[in-house]
Amino acid sequence: MDRSWINSRRTSDEYENGVESFIQFAKTNLPDSNGRFYCPCVNCLNSRRLDIDLIREHVLCDGFCKNYTVWIWHGERLNVPTTPSHGEEVSGAYKDDHLEDMIRDLGEETFKRSHLYDTFCVDSEKPLYPGCTKYTRLSSVLRLFNLKAKNGWSDKSFTELLELLKDMLPEGNTLPNRNYEAKKILCPLGMEYKRIHACPNDCILYRKEFEDLHKCPRCGLSRYKVTDNDSSCDVIVTSGPPAKVLWYLPIIPRLKRLFSNPREAKNIRWHADERKCDGMIRHPADSIQWKKIDKLFPTFGNEPRNLRLGLATDGMNPFGNLSSIHSSWPVLLIIYNLSPWLCMKRKYVMLSLLISGPKQPGNDIDVYLCPLVEDLKRLWEEGIDVFDGYRGETFKMHAMLFCTINDFPAYGNLAGYSTKGHKACPICEEDTCYHQLPHGRKTVYLSHRRFLRRDHPYRRLRKAFNGCNENRCSPIPLTGEQVYQRVKDINVVFGKSKKKPIDTQIWKKRSIFFDLPYWRNLDVRHCIDVMHVEKNVCDSIIGTLLNIPGKTKDGLNSRLDLVQMGIREELAPQPRGKRMYLPPACHTLSKEEKA
Repeated sequence: MDRSWINSRRTSDEYENGVESFIQFAKTNLPDSNGRFYCPCVNCLNSRRLDIDLIREHVLCDGFCKNYTVWIWHGERLNVPTTPSHGEEVSGAYKDDHLEDMIRDLGEETFKRSHLYDTFCVDSEKPLYPGCTKYTRLSSVLRLFNLKAKNGWSDKSFTELLELLKDMLPEGNTLPNRNYEAKKILCPLGMEYKRIHACPNDCILYRKEFEDLHKCPRCGLSRYKVTDNDSSCDVIVTSGPPAKVLWYLPIIPRLKRLFSNPREAKNIRWHADERKCDGMIRHPADSIQWKKIDKLFPTFGNEPRNLRLGLATDGMNPFGNLSSIHSSWPVLLIIYNLSPWLCMKRKYVMLSLLISGPKQPGNDIDVYLCPLVEDLKRLWEEGIDVFDGYRGETFKMHAMLFCTINDFPAYGNLAGYSTKGHKACPICEEDTCYHQLPHGRKTVYLSHRRFLRRDHPYRRLRKAFNGCNENRCSPIPLTGEQVYQRVKDINVVFGKSKKKPIDTQIWKKRSIFFDLPYWRNLDVRHCIDVMHVEKNVCDSIIGTLLNIPGKTKDGLNSRLDLVQMGIREELAPQPRGKRMYLPPACHTLSKEEKA
C-alpha cells in the first residue's frame, strides 16, 4: 500500500484519501477492537485508544505521525525473513507469548524511540533458529532471564550458559552469547533507576546541593571508599567506588506502565467496581480510614483510579548467611486498590528503594526516604497524566501513602518513637504500664486487662494475673494532629558521626512522612506486621511448652519474680539440697506428651 500521502499537505485530496484508506485498513485488520483504535496523530502517538471519528479528526487537523510507516498498532505484521517451508507454522506458534500486548504496554515514551521499537518487534518475530516454531529470539531471552532472576544466577554463570546454548543450537541461531548482549535486547523493557551516593554515617545523600561534594559536610567522611581502610576525616578521595549507595527506582514511570495495560488498569478499579459491600471488613476499602479519606478529600476519593499505597521495610541479609551482620533495607510499596488476592502478589509489589549495608540506617532512615517522599508529595499535590488502557483515555492520577507495615523496631524508626525502654508502647505513651523484673532483668508490660470492657470478669481475676484488680480505662490513642503537635518542634541532626547525649524523650524526631500534607489526618499511620507477631508469640509458646533451653519463658528467674510479686505461690522454687526444684505448672508436659 502506498503511504507517501503521510508526507503530503493535510489540505490535499491525496492526504484525505490516505487517511480514509488507513481507517479502512485498521477496521479490516482489527475487527475485535470494539470501534476504538490507537490514534496515530502527532499528539497522541499511538498512546490513546479513541473512537474512529475522533481519530479521523485528529489526523486531519493535527497530522499523521511521520515515522509511523509500519502500522503495527493497527494489525500490520512485520515482514521478518523465516524459513519458507515453515513460514505459516512460525506465524501461529507465537500467539501464546503475548509479546505484541507487551510491546504495546511500553507506552508513549518508548514509542518515540522508533528504532528501539523496530528492533524489539523484529526480535519478537524472529525464530530462535531456522525452522524453530516454538521460540523467538525475544521469548527465549525472556525465559532465560526469568530463570536467572528466579534462581539467582550470577552474570558470569549466565554468560557461560548462553555460550553453551549457542554452541548447542543449530547453525544460524539468533541467541546472544553474552549477558550484556541479552540485556541490550530487553533494554526497552527496563525501568529507570537512580544510583545515589550516601554518607557512610547516614548524614546526607549526595544530591541537590550536595551533589558535587567529595566529603560529607557534617561528619567529614569521604564520599568514596578509601583504599587503606582508613576512615579518617583527613583522607578524601575524589573518585572511585562510593562508600555507600542508595538505589532509587522511581515509582511514577512504573505506575504509568501499569495503567497502560488494560487488564491491570481494570484490576485497579476493583475496590470500586467489584468489591462486595455488606458491612464486613475484607479489604482496606472497608476500613474507617479509607472512608474518612473519601470524606476529607472528596476530589481524591471520587476517582477510583487514584492509588492508595502501603509501605513496608525491614532489614535483610542479601548473602543469606546468618553469621553475617550485614543489613540491607529494601523499601516496598503495595497497591491497596487491588483485590486482596492480587495486592500481595509478587508482580504488584514494587521495590522503590534499596538502602545498602552493612549497617542498618536506624533512626536516620528519613535521609534515604527523601526521594520517595518527594515523588509521593508530587503525586498528591500535582498528580500525573496517565493513559488508562482499560478506558482508553488520559486522566490525572493522584496517589497517597495509606499506611506503613513493619515489625516493631522498624515501626520506631519510621514513626520516630522510642520502642525500647519503659515507655515503649506508642499507643499508651506516658501511661505505659511497665514492671522491671529484678531476677529476669527484663522490662515487662502489664495491665493489658484495662483494654477489656468494664464488666469483663478477667478484670477481677487477681490470682490469674498480677494480684490486683484492674479498674482503669484503656488509654485513648493519639490522633495524627496530636502527634504532629508533639514532634513538630523536634530538630534532629541525622548521622552517626558522634556519640549523642542520652535523650529521655519518647519521641525522637519528626517523621519525614509529616511532609505529606495528608499524613496528620490519618488515624492509623503505622501498622505492625502480623507475621512478626505470630512468629514471636508462637516461638514463646512452643519454647515454653517443650521447655526448650534458651527459648522457654519458664525458668528459675521467672519463678523468683513470681515470688517477689506475691502471686502463684504453688509455683515457688523449692530448695532441695544444692539444687532448686521447680514444681510443674499447668502447661508442663511429660516426656511422653512431648513426643
